[in-house]
Amino acid sequence: MSKRVLSSAEIGDIVRATRKAQDLRQDELAGASGVGLRFIVDLEAGKPTAQIGKVLQVLQALGCAVDIQPPGECAR
Repeated sequence: MSKRVLSSAEIGDIVRATRKAQDLRQDELAGASGVGLRFIVDLEAGKPTAQIGKVLQVLQALGCAVDIQPPGECAR
């Protein structure tokens, strides 16, 4: 299922829901993605200054994909 994301809070919600659906604790996700537990806690809380590289690591560890569409392009 694809979802349009417009805020860091929405990314945090997706990370939390996906982690729970995979029956992972926050510390397990942190270890699997190579980031610290505090980063996962902050990310799930929607911290707007989270480092994009680390966010991508977490999303990859969860099996999520990131698609960016420039303005004017339709989803295919």
